[in-house]
Amino acid sequence: MLLPKAFEDDTRQLMGDARYQRYLDGLALPPSTSIRLNPFKVKDAIDGAVNEVVPDGNTTPVPWCRLGHYLPTRPTFTSDPLLHAGLYYVQESSSMFVCEAVRQLIDEPVLMLDLCAAPGGKSTALRSVLPEGSLLVSNEPVKLRASILSENVQKFGHPDMVVTNNYPKDFQKAGMQFDAILADVPCSGEGMFRKDANAISEWSPENVDHCWRLQRSIVEDIWPSLRPGGWLIYSTCTLNAHEDEENVAWIAETLGADVIPLKTDAEWHITGALTGHLPVYRFIPGITPGEGLFMAVLRKHGHSEAVNWQSDKGNGNSNGKQRKRNKPQAQPAAKGPSYDGWLDGDFEIIANKDRYVAVPKRWQPLYDTMKAKLHVIHAGVELGTTKGKDLIPSPSLALSIRLKEGAFPMAELPQSEAIIYLRREAIQLDAGQPKGFTLVTYKGHPLGFVKNIGNRANNLYPQEWRIKSSYV
Repeated sequence: MLLPKAFEDDTRQLMGDARYQRYLDGLALPPSTSIRLNPFKVKDAIDGAVNEVVPDGNTTPVPWCRLGHYLPTRPTFTSDPLLHAGLYYVQESSSMFVCEAVRQLIDEPVLMLDLCAAPGGKSTALRSVLPEGSLLVSNEPVKLRASILSENVQKFGHPDMVVTNNYPKDFQKAGMQFDAILADVPCSGEGMFRKDANAISEWSPENVDHCWRLQRSIVEDIWPSLRPGGWLIYSTCTLNAHEDEENVAWIAETLGADVIPLKTDAEWHITGALTGHLPVYRFIPGITPGEGLFMAVLRKHGHSEAVNWQSDKGNGNSNGKQRKRNKPQAQPAAKGPSYDGWLDGDFEIIANKDRYVAVPKRWQPLYDTMKAKLHVIHAGVELGTTKGKDLIPSPSLALSIRLKEGAFPMAELPQSEAIIYLRREAIQLDAGQPKGFTLVTYKGHPLGFVKNIGNRANNLYPQEWRIKSSYV
């Protein structure tokens, strides 16, 4: 692997000769493959049960994430319907360290923001370990990447998630306040050199200089949206000190925060600070199994009560002030079909033109605030879209962990047929299958809907989600 000379010189000086050589040796090895189970869809996932996803159980646990597992080889994930059903997420093990940070820091329900969230790995990791009753807002400023984030969040299936497409300052303008924020900021990508040749070709000292300035700007813009006493988890997938230790020191000194240590095990081989003495955590290929990652936790100076966002503790607004609002339409048009019995839980049904969304009632007023002031592209559970007299059920509903058992007739598919369905091609149901909307499943796990009209079944899988590869 040919590395830029400026990078080699700077990184060798930063790491020292011995550590840098271990890093070079690591770059010569193939990347590890790891997955993280969805505890809301995989039984006993939190206790390490992986057999439902990897039948032979030939995995090794990721030590800092009880839901994470290393695989001995990299399978063709696209051909596994369980991936599309949201039972697991393919994620670098280093990135799973956010689970350990949240596990140590947060033990009561919070309002949390994942600021730069696409494609969704850290968001779904966060939602896996946040205390029940928390609400996670997953944001992505880039529109195309936000749509990918929304897809992965919907496949994960937890109703207490909102996906937005905004810039950091938009949250400040909206008056939003969060108990915790993850800022996994854009970076020069040095930690991805082993996996991504483009990261090497795009690296330059000028880009590093651009990145550390951009990162400070992003954190500065979102800082007013973190309540006093709130947590900021700062992370990059790069190795240099300008974007890592120096930026953490700048945040602490300039914006006002304490850098908080986490408990780690020496056997995890996580590298600490390479400059200064701050408690930070660096994952280096060749020393730790995954790709390069840097993380630090800061606590904002000051103190305030946890954000008042649940409707049973107030009106759900971030500033606690009463606000007039128009009550959203809670029922579809009279000519539309009933959706009673589709969901388990206490939801408010909100009409948005021809779309119907189910939002948990306890944070529905906060949803109203976000909908009015931010670009919300997904929230709660999307029920469906009206077409004529039909309410066509959404894939979000099919994949939700709150879909009520027995709400729809089901059709179990073998793997070959499941792949055909996921390619958005026509499938043939059994002759005895009732007409109407049918939930198709694989190994008992929902994939989406079809409309069975007798001689054929219209595939309702989203066009933008379909498997595009001709080889599976």
